[in-house]
Amino acid sequence: MNSQQNSLLYESIQICCLCLIWYSSSAAGNVIVKELLDEFPFPLTVTLVQLLSIWILCIPLIRIRQVPPPEYLYQNRSYYFKIIIPLAIGKFLSQLSSHVSLWKVPVSFAHTIKATMPLFTVILSRIILREKQTIPVYLSLIPVIVGVIIATVTELSFDMTGFISALISTFGFSLQNIYSKKSLKDIAIHHFFLLCLLAKIGCCLFVPFWFLYDGLNIYYDTKYHRTKTFLRICAYLFIDGILHFIHNVVAFTILSLLSPLSYSIGNSAKRIVIIATSLFILRNPVTTSNVVGMSLAAFGVILYNKAKYDQRRAQQKETILPLVRSESTVNALTHEEHQVTHSNGEVTSRHHSSSFESRPSIAYGSQTFKNV
Repeated sequence: MNSQQNSLLYESIQICCLCLIWYSSSAAGNVIVKELLDEFPFPLTVTLVQLLSIWILCIPLIRIRQVPPPEYLYQNRSYYFKIIIPLAIGKFLSQLSSHVSLWKVPVSFAHTIKATMPLFTVILSRIILREKQTIPVYLSLIPVIVGVIIATVTELSFDMTGFISALISTFGFSLQNIYSKKSLKDIAIHHFFLLCLLAKIGCCLFVPFWFLYDGLNIYYDTKYHRTKTFLRICAYLFIDGILHFIHNVVAFTILSLLSPLSYSIGNSAKRIVIIATSLFILRNPVTTSNVVGMSLAAFGVILYNKAKYDQRRAQQKETILPLVRSESTVNALTHEEHQVTHSNGEVTSRHHSSSFESRPSIAYGSQTFKNV
């Protein structure tokens, strides 16, 4: 009993520490990205640096963890073009749109818009996967939509480009999750290896666009030729890359330790921490109605996660119950057949014994028929 309590205590402490790192890295990363983009308005560069950091830092992590290579992908190169490359492009564009939204609007408003991800997930799941949701799932979307509308209408620093970019980013991440669920279920690949692979492909595909767009603008802007400004921006980019890598690795680790419901609630709480941290540090002006809208949207996301969890549990019970019933039916039939066979055997044996005993004895000298 003591060993079980110790293991449970250790696991609880481990999860608490990981959540603390998860929330801290995500909140600090968003604040740093906002400060960086205000001084260095090149979201494409920020996105590439983050992906490059994941690519470089994942290599020693994979070797330390001894992650096995994806043999199935090596044997089926067509999956790179059907699955991996579209996922890498989607991840890059979604991340880029997220940085554009952080550049144009406050962090709190951008993450409130991202609370609409359940809405996009439900719509895209219906279109792509033909999945129907339960009534509680649809009802949980109402506070999300109402909260986002209130936050949008009352946002003091509203910008249409940032608003649309946040919606595009949310749509892209929702589509990426659904596409992964539909296409990667038959590919045996470790999540660390997939993270590294997507970052590598994204960097290689979009580096030429960076040279043509951000690279030339940065080169011809003399403001960034100053040593102090250049070093400060490089320090921001370096810290942001490290924090982004830590956030991704810890998120995957927590996902492997917690149930889907616990992870979703933790992710919703992380969004609340990011909003509160940005309001406290960046001091962007908000109204009471704006805070009410943010809180209502976050509460709606928690309700959605609970409704989806209940839906999955009900589907699992519907899948298991027919198997249990069929097995019990088979066992009952087998038991009845055994009883019938056993009773028939007893009837047959009694029939034969009674028939032999009822026959008259026929004398063959000193012997009878029974003795013979």
